[in-house]
Amino acid sequence: MSLGYKLFKPTSSLAYRLFASAAILATIILLFAGIVLSTLNGRNIERAFDARLKVYLLTLVADLDAFISDPAKEPGNLGDPRFNIALSGWYWQISKINTDNMALTSLKSSRSLATAKLPLSPEQTGTANLSIVHDASLSASPYPLHILERSIDFGQDGRFIVSVAGDSSELDDEKQSFNKALAATFLLLGTALAFSTLIQVSFGLAPLDEVRAEISAIRRGNKERIIGTYPTEILPIAQELNQLVDANKEIIERSRTHVGNLAHALKTPLSVLLNEAESVNTPLSLKVNEQISIMRDQVQYYLDRARAASRAVAVGNSCDVEPVIAAFVRTFEKINQGRKIKYSSNIDGLPKFRGEKQDLEEMVGNLADNAGKWAKSKVEINVSLDTCTQDKPKLIIAIDDDGPGLTEDQRFEATRRGQRLDETKPGSGLGLSIVVDLANIYGGQLILENSPLSGLRAKLELPAVI
Repeated sequence: MSLGYKLFKPTSSLAYRLFASAAILATIILLFAGIVLSTLNGRNIERAFDARLKVYLLTLVADLDAFISDPAKEPGNLGDPRFNIALSGWYWQISKINTDNMALTSLKSSRSLATAKLPLSPEQTGTANLSIVHDASLSASPYPLHILERSIDFGQDGRFIVSVAGDSSELDDEKQSFNKALAATFLLLGTALAFSTLIQVSFGLAPLDEVRAEISAIRRGNKERIIGTYPTEILPIAQELNQLVDANKEIIERSRTHVGNLAHALKTPLSVLLNEAESVNTPLSLKVNEQISIMRDQVQYYLDRARAASRAVAVGNSCDVEPVIAAFVRTFEKINQGRKIKYSSNIDGLPKFRGEKQDLEEMVGNLADNAGKWAKSKVEINVSLDTCTQDKPKLIIAIDDDGPGLTEDQRFEATRRGQRLDETKPGSGLGLSIVVDLANIYGGQLILENSPLSGLRAKLELPAVI
């Protein structure tokens, strides 16, 4: 499973879109769930707090009933020591209402309340058996209070208001504690979801990476078809690409056949005309012979160019460079043995040309032959790879000679089709222009420059396979 997807290129990465959309949705869901859980927990904490106050209140009401019957019994034994600690934040109070003037008299209170009095709701003096919950504070106490109070009518014994107050900051503390734990839990959960999403995206898109690798292998010439088992969503794409490769090969073969047929169709009449012109020794026949030779060279040039163009667009062609260079070194050294021209080569690694072997031979052969014609004693062929751009590596073939070299203007003229700088040297003048055209067809170039050997350097830059 590959994790090599470009997650940080929003405009170009499908993996980024899947990961980002999943992360955004997960964040929204977690935030919503966190808010809901925090709200529900807050309400539960408040209900539990109120329920505790209600238990204390009912206990006090029961104690009050016993106290009215027997004043020797002290109310307020709630079992919580905080009611006995001064200003602890937990208090209770029993007040009696004077029914004549509705005045309030504090009857009993918890030790924690000391000399202070709990504030009562004004509504309690008007209605009996009414329970009210409200928030207040004492000037002597630093704690915010949550108060539950209830008015009790004991008939002839009078009306009383029983109040119980608790430290409401405990509510906030419990809520904050829960929210912190919830945030930490959801943060861990979000991290786990992000990591699982990354794995899921990588696993789900892995077949696309495999298809890309197969296509790259076909482009480099290592494979002829996409091979492998793919999911049902990817399989039709792989099949269509295989059909496209097959159709491309079929078109190339058909083009080669047509070019070959055209070559035979043109060469035969030209050969007949040439033979007829050579059978007669007249100025006209000599002129016809000269023009037919030019025509044949031109026809051959354009036919070779058409063949090269059809081969260059073919998918999956590649060849090793070392055997081609070694063969030319041996061949041209033998051809120029009489002139004692020494051919040598230096090849860095095992480079491969992304194209037809025949076209590489055509380009290197023309340049090596041209270098041998002008060299004084030696020709060097150096081959290297330029991998500065991994997606488009370059094959660099530099052919140096120790001949007279060319000026800048001469180097420009030398690459023009049919241009010969020295008529004493054999050839049609098409060699360098053929190399230029072939290199351009493959997206490369031919550069003529000064050689370290004091002669001319012909440097080919062609697509490579790594």
